[in-house]
Amino acid sequence: MREFLVEITTTVPEGTPQEEVDARRAAEAVRAKELAATGNLARLWRPVGERRSVGVWRAADEAELHEKVLGTLPLHAWMTFVVTPLEAHPNDPGRADSTR
Repeated sequence: MREFLVEITTTVPEGTPQEEVDARRAAEAVRAKELAATGNLARLWRPVGERRSVGVWRAADEAELHEKVLGTLPLHAWMTFVVTPLEAHPNDPGRADSTR
């Protein structure tokens, strides 16, 4: 699987009932746990003081990432994504083959 850095900004449409927002956010938490269990969601952060998230996601390719991973998020219709494909860096201290 390839890794992708994904920045997600969620904008709730004006006039959306709070009950719908709460229901979708609860479903989003469940789906995130499922995607973590399958290895598609590796890490997820929220920058301090911001209402966006940044994460490392995994999929076979960018098409699969959009269609079968990000596209399954309950908040998907309210989200915008900035996707950056990643590759290993030779100086990454977390690389399995690195010599430290």
